[in-house]
Amino acid sequence: MQRQWLKMARQVGISILVIALAVQAYLLRGSQFTNVTTFAPTVQTTKVPTLLIPGWGGNTWTYQRFIDYAARHHYAQHTMTIWVAPSGKVTVKGHVQGVKNPLIQLLYTWNYTPTYQGQVKQLTRVLLLLARDYQVHDLNVVAHSYGGTEWLHAYIANPQLQRQLNFHRVILLGVPTDESFGAKTKYTQTLFKRSVDPEFLKLTHQIQTAHLGSDDHLYNWMGQTQPGTDGEVPIVQSEMLRSLIKNKHVHYHQRIFPATNHLQLHQKPTILRQICQVLWGKGNS
Repeated sequence: MQRQWLKMARQVGISILVIALAVQAYLLRGSQFTNVTTFAPTVQTTKVPTLLIPGWGGNTWTYQRFIDYAARHHYAQHTMTIWVAPSGKVTVKGHVQGVKNPLIQLLYTWNYTPTYQGQVKQLTRVLLLLARDYQVHDLNVVAHSYGGTEWLHAYIANPQLQRQLNFHRVILLGVPTDESFGAKTKYTQTLFKRSVDPEFLKLTHQIQTAHLGSDDHLYNWMGQTQPGTDGEVPIVQSEMLRSLIKNKHVHYHQRIFPATNHLQLHQKPTILRQICQVLWGKGNS
């Protein structure tokens, strides 16, 4: 009887594993490519790709609505998907050469880790590959949650990336920069002196020698569902970005969207439209 129970438990475990792997494969399938041949009259076309970086546990669904919105409203087209594994293996499907307003969807094959340092290394590998193998030296970024934290650490810490890649417009959505403080802490310019977040403190040293272009635009957008938080990330953790770049000559834009939770930052049509306007609206170049 005991052997039968063990056999049944083993079979159940295998079944659960197979189902879990199937679900993960589905979530990481990548969005379908889109094709925009005629752009809206108010849209500025460019060959600069836009990289879509998901946050912790993010997958195909994260930017599916944005990809559909951009194509349906004749702003941009999704023409490349990149998968990167914890081992550093990078798989690329599609192209960006000769494409107007191309979107690159980035998918981590496993981003359920307790820290984001592994994804920082994987993102660095992807960015260097884009520059080396695809001649992408100008890039826009849309990053959600830890995806934006990873971009900050990857770019600010790496002089090679700074030499090979120019980031024109970076839109950060609910991105924690300094995790020292909670929702009840009010942001002030001197708050960084009280920081105990080792990763933020590392950034404050690295950014002193980092090269950020004077024509770069950095958009720090946050949601709010109750005072001081979007339900997951305290607003002050994102606001600390202002302290980090205070001595850099970048164009910094900060905005809080009321009645918007952490996930809605990449789902609300009103926000999707404003992302499109920032990236491709005429008059923003």
